[in-house]
Amino acid sequence: MTRTPLADVACSIARATDLFGDAWTALIMRDVLLGVGRFDDLARDLGISRKVLSARLSRLVEEGVLVRERYQERPPREHYRATAKGEELYPVLLALMNWGDRWYAGEAGPPARIHHHGCGRDTAMVPACAHCGEPLTLADTTQLPGPGGRTGPGTAVLGPLLEARAETTPARG
Repeated sequence: MTRTPLADVACSIARATDLFGDAWTALIMRDVLLGVGRFDDLARDLGISRKVLSARLSRLVEEGVLVRERYQERPPREHYRATAKGEELYPVLLALMNWGDRWYAGEAGPPARIHHHGCGRDTAMVPACAHCGEPLTLADTTQLPGPGGRTGPGTAVLGPLLEARAETTPARG
């Protein structure tokens, strides 16, 4: 089945999931960010076919999310490392993990913990306002159109909805 590309949709979620929207890509990034970077180790850890893994890694490298680095000359061997762009996916993975822990961990509890070096405590991902630090929830936020927003494929209903919200929401920077 051929996927519809989302790169031209005027929505950052659509554009991000165009690359990051399948489970294998998320799990590959999880492993690489946590220190598993060799092809064979990734294939073994994930139980993924080598063909699928190769395709996902190639796309992540092409998009500048991962880089391939040589770690041995004879025989030539490479591993994958996250770029700054790739490292910025870590909070996204933490948010997914937090949600999965809440709704799917089961009786045994979460399969992993996040330990914060700064305070020495285990923690969870909390999306917060960049200005006041308050947690962000659906109930206390409103999405408004941004400078790159437009109505079109993928936003045919949402675009006008955001525009209408903008007309009734006081402007503040």
